[in-house]
Amino acid sequence: MRTAQTNARLREEGTALLDHYQELMQAAESEAGLHDFGADTFVEGLERLVTALRDEADLNAFGTGALRARILGHLKQRLQVEDWYRRHPEIEEVEIKPPLFWISLPRTGSTALSFLLAEDPKARYLRNWESAQPCPPPSTVKGPDPRRRVTGEADRKVSERAHTPSRVDGPMECQDLMALDFKSQIFQAFAHVPSYPDWLLDADLTSTYVYERRVLKLLQWGEPARPWRLKAPTHLVYMKYLDSAFPDARFVMTHRDPMEVVLWVARVYADVRSNFSDHVDLPYLGELNLRTWSEGMKRALDFRDQGADHRFYDIDFAAMNADPIAEVRGLYAWLDEPVSEAFEARMARWWTENSQSRESSPGPHAAQFGLGSDEIQRHFADYLKRMTSWTQRQPEHPQRVTLSGMDERSIIP
Repeated sequence: MRTAQTNARLREEGTALLDHYQELMQAAESEAGLHDFGADTFVEGLERLVTALRDEADLNAFGTGALRARILGHLKQRLQVEDWYRRHPEIEEVEIKPPLFWISLPRTGSTALSFLLAEDPKARYLRNWESAQPCPPPSTVKGPDPRRRVTGEADRKVSERAHTPSRVDGPMECQDLMALDFKSQIFQAFAHVPSYPDWLLDADLTSTYVYERRVLKLLQWGEPARPWRLKAPTHLVYMKYLDSAFPDARFVMTHRDPMEVVLWVARVYADVRSNFSDHVDLPYLGELNLRTWSEGMKRALDFRDQGADHRFYDIDFAAMNADPIAEVRGLYAWLDEPVSEAFEARMARWWTENSQSRESSPGPHAAQFGLGSDEIQRHFADYLKRMTSWTQRQPEHPQRVTLSGMDERSIIP
């Protein structure tokens, strides 16, 4: 059993590993054997992140090692992306068909929807095993891709604490692609780095989405062109920058009471941080998530009001829970795309298998995170008014897929 002195020494040694972002860049170059990171748009975010990890985060030894490895991993992947483009400039000519983005608050059923749509063989989604390691391009790998094995092993290790469905070939959020530009909310989930989310909330993410598009081309290279289905709650906060990189995109929003959303995300953050630090500030996590998501929703409402409302399709959380197949049919009718019998059968199978493997769990209490229900409702007052009008649609349900007797929070993340 480690003593307090040992823990202090490990913490001091670990902090030294995150002292200087330039040293991390040099280490990544040395390990990858490459030296071109492309445009330097990522440097400010990297410097701010590393500084915050050093000066603000109370990481344990595991947390320091894990976050250093993650930062190095993103830097090495960026080096490899640029190397592939250098050797194969034709990647730039890859066509990205108009994508569909999930633009929603977290914990509103968007993950379940992404898994259902991943059953469509005519669409392309960001696969779990390729999200953190997009290189080499999947089309260049002969035989079983070793990234699938590594990702599958990692998934098994965390399955007991999973808050959302996960499988090695399942869809993953865009967070790791955004992390290649070091402007990603994934970092603020890992550690107490308050200066980083303060900066990130008002940062310009133009370069982040331009680079995501660059990586999507690389992932699609050598494959038939299929429309991308992409998601991350983060997109809600940065609509104008996302739109600048994907001006032909369409969006689907899933809707749920913000009271449940904010508390559930705060709880997820707390569970994640407990792996990397021995001290988790619950009231700060409540405040951080209330501020982030209320501001994100305000920006999304403004974006819709500025002439983009016709590019959105809305799905109510309760309707999704009651009849997911009907909701997908409605979405595809809006997209003017067919839902084949095979696609429908695969969605029904996934929904049934996932519901049977997940257990209900009680929701977190507002007091744990220093929040009150009135405060949360006040921050989302405009959204609540709009949400009602958006979700009044009453679709027909010719083939209901119900999961009676289960807590809806355990079914849809």
